Amino acid sequence: MSVDRLLAEARAGLTRLKPHEAAEAVRAGGLLVDTRPEYQRRADGDIPGAVVVERNHLEWRLDPGSDSRIPEAVHDRVRWIVICDEGYSSSLAAASLRAIGLVDATDVVGGFQEWRAAGLPVTPGPVRPRLASYDLR
Repeated sequence: MSVDRLLAEARAGLTRLKPHEAAEAVRAGGLLVDTRPEYQRRADGDIPGAVVVERNHLEWRLDPGSDSRIPEAVHDRVRWIVICDEGYSSSLAAASLRAIGLVDATDVVGGFQEWRAAGLPVTPGPVRPRLASYDLR
């Protein structure tokens, strides 16, 4: 299976939210969970009120049955709205959350980049860190 097919299958099981829809879902009680790595949050900023859980810890932190869960992971009907940088890994993450029984998990179309472009709240981060991937540009 290709990654494109994996992504398409993951998204087929989700009702993805556009940024303004995600913001409305948060106002209605959903929890936005930012899975971007720390260097991206430092470079581009944070979303006020978002729960930050990097991708490699996500399932353990959000599963209400896990000994490593965060306080917000109180039951399997929490409306988790996953956001990554551009909306790709968040789709895979939301599908994974649904696979472990978190039936209301979804993600944000276009991720943080679309969130910011839509004019939704962002707390600016410091100057972009110097990393090898940036040095190649």
